[in-house]
Amino acid sequence: MSALADPLADPGASRRETLLWAAQRGSAVVLAVCVVVHLATIVLAVRGGLSAAEILGRLHASTGWLLFYLVFVAAVAVHAPIGLRAILGETLGWRGRALDYAMLLFGAFLALAGGRAVGGLYL
Repeated sequence: MSALADPLADPGASRRETLLWAAQRGSAVVLAVCVVVHLATIVLAVRGGLSAAEILGRLHASTGWLLFYLVFVAAVAVHAPIGLRAILGETLGWRGRALDYAMLLFGAFLALAGGRAVGGLYL
């Protein structure tokens, strides 16, 4: 169990920590697949002689890639704040609701910024 939660002080803490652990592991699997697909696609496109303009043109025409990159952004928005929460808890001793809310805001920022970047490619 994580050093971030004290199950004696908060009976629901152990369950929350378990859910966060599962969410981070699940998002890591999604991220691993997304990174491999993203990098393989770039390598294949560049080796195939496509220019950046041609790649962007193909992206605009594909709902599948839009959905792929939205899933990629969602996985980052889940994974990064959970990991940062653990790092801040372990290195700075920052715990409690303030940390949880800060990481919730950080995740929302990542989702919005990533969504905006993806939207910039497709809109």
